[in-house]
Amino acid sequence: MFLKKRKPITPSQRNLIQINNFNLLKKPLLKKAVKGIKNSNGRNNTGKITVRHKGGGHKHKYRIINFNRTNESTGIICSIEYDPNRNSNISSVFDISSKTFFYIITPKNLRVGDIIKSGSNIEPKLGYSLPISEIPLGSLLNNVSSRVNKPAKFARSAGAFAFIKEKTLTGAVIELNSGKTISVTSECYATIGILSNELFFLTRRGKAGRSRWLNVRPTVRGVAMNPVDHPHGGGEGKKSGKGKTPWGKPVKHGLNSKKRKVNIHKQYG
Repeated sequence: MFLKKRKPITPSQRNLIQINNFNLLKKPLLKKAVKGIKNSNGRNNTGKITVRHKGGGHKHKYRIINFNRTNESTGIICSIEYDPNRNSNISSVFDISSKTFFYIITPKNLRVGDIIKSGSNIEPKLGYSLPISEIPLGSLLNNVSSRVNKPAKFARSAGAFAFIKEKTLTGAVIELNSGKTISVTSECYATIGILSNELFFLTRRGKAGRSRWLNVRPTVRGVAMNPVDHPHGGGEGKKSGKGKTPWGKPVKHGLNSKKRKVNIHKQYG
């Protein structure tokens, strides 16, 4: 069973749903691919908050992932591990040619002991990284790079995938599982398969404290604040707000008043 529910001996466990990770390593196998990371808590280099609702959270270390598998190599999967920095699982790979270890994001159905390859002039198989020009039309992909010899940027989260919609001699149109399409050159690399941990979206945290462990702070509605704190604040009883950000910018329908007037003028003459 991929999902597990606990017997609710406390109120916080009543709605808790977790992924069953009994077969994953909790401690990293590759010590050299692990480094300390400082939690920014949503602040920039001057200390100002640029991303709200972040702070606290459990301390963890970063696993260095190889998102640029463009070299000719043959590797073997040594372990499948939990990564606290992402919702998909990672795998440690031993490169037979260079005698080195590195981490990759684990595709679905990849097992310990499987052989994976990267480079050109290889057949497309699960976990193989090769140019898009050598991948058949309609194949499911992950870790798609948008530029030549650059790290992968697309389809990197749990259960994510993309597929080749169109191909030409010099490029291809890739459709992501969100429905968005991107255009890339045929020399860009991608990995075959759907990413692992695809049932992550079914999990429930169960209590507010678990969100605090994950560096997520509470989100307070503007109408519940005072007038000094938010444009929606204040008033007697309950109210619906004015459709503005905390800094007074209009957000209704994605248009400000000037753009709305221009669109209405174009529509009705």
